Amino acid sequence: MRRAVFLDRDGVLNRAIVVQNKPYPPANLAEFEVLPGAIEACAELRQAGFLLIVVTNQPDVARGTQRREVVEAINQTLLSNAPIDEIKVCYHDDGDQCTCRKPLPGLLIEAAKDWQIDLSSSFMIGDRWKDIESGRRAGCKTILVDGNYEEMLESTPDHRVHSLAEARDWIMNRLSTSKQKEFKVKPVSDLRVKIFADGADKAGMLEMYSKSFIKGFTTNPTLMRKAGVNNYVEFALEILRAIPDRPISFEVFSDEFAEMESQARVISSWGPNVYVKIPVSNTRHQPSYDLVHRLSHTGIQINVTAVMTLEQVHEVAAAVKGGAPSCVSVFAGRIADTGRDPLPIMTDALDLLKDSPEAELIWASPRELINIFQADAIGCHIITVTNDVLKKLQFIGKDLKDFSLETVKMFRRDAMLAGYRIKIE
Repeated sequence: MRRAVFLDRDGVLNRAIVVQNKPYPPANLAEFEVLPGAIEACAELRQAGFLLIVVTNQPDVARGTQRREVVEAINQTLLSNAPIDEIKVCYHDDGDQCTCRKPLPGLLIEAAKDWQIDLSSSFMIGDRWKDIESGRRAGCKTILVDGNYEEMLESTPDHRVHSLAEARDWIMNRLSTSKQKEFKVKPVSDLRVKIFADGADKAGMLEMYSKSFIKGFTTNPTLMRKAGVNNYVEFALEILRAIPDRPISFEVFSDEFAEMESQARVISSWGPNVYVKIPVSNTRHQPSYDLVHRLSHTGIQINVTAVMTLEQVHEVAAAVKGGAPSCVSVFAGRIADTGRDPLPIMTDALDLLKDSPEAELIWASPRELINIFQADAIGCHIITVTNDVLKKLQFIGKDLKDFSLETVKMFRRDAMLAGYRIKIE
């Protein structure tokens, strides 16, 4: 998967024609003027490994006030002067009800398919609210080039600048900061990230409860089923009697929001240390943000689970802002299963939660012990870890030569115990 910077055209790359504080595209080639520093900014972004895709609305063609060949001539001039990979154009007007006209994300999604782009690692730069909203819907980080136009911003950008050069600087600074976030292995007692044990085996949970570095617990119906739990309520109440003083998350399992709400209120009543896990959507892909907001603002501690996109984090953060203490479980391990690096997504998720101090970010479903130290390095609040991963803590700092020898001995021992033989003539 590749990264891209999506760029609006007029007002970002070339000068918009501003009339009564409202921007318009150039009417012809004579009015076309590349903005100072725009070509240099594009070149540096390309050098940093980004694809550059222009996504532009040109509705005047549909309205009959502009000819398509003029728009194409301007685009060709831009391509001849700037290191841009492609220009995607929507020629429709609102009445055409297309899927490509910003604020819809159609142009970005089409480019992502064409160029194998990871939208969650990409940026959208524009000078109007429609640009920002299209980028947000696509899952990109968004940057507003503020032209002080007289229009309301219906979407909040991740960052504001006054030029493409400033946008480039912000992106490059984020890349540099990300590279500097190197992690080092350190004693568990020195970790800032809180380790929550993830499981539903009572004996294993009590074993983890005896360890002071385990700060909480999470469960889910899948783990319970694997552990052979038959009575959900009986199991939960038994665990809460044994572990009364650390946060524990129990999940609703209805697919209907009304019933989810009823289940959540019952689960919440089981104890002051209970967090209720609410899936980010139901199985019909209907988001649960309204339910999360309602529960959170009536004092119920929520753990929103199965989150995997920054758009979902953004919506959940808004839903829990000002409510009861809550958690946002981003499934970093499952994100990694798709071939994506979860680290930038988790870092961006932390940024999105800055305005919701009641919410803590959970690095969920980690696959390796090293994920604990990665989560700690970026300042993630919580990481959920299964017992089999936690048992690997004994290997921290182990000499690799010794570890190699122990591995060879293990293979030899198991071959002998199994009685394997190869007949040699």
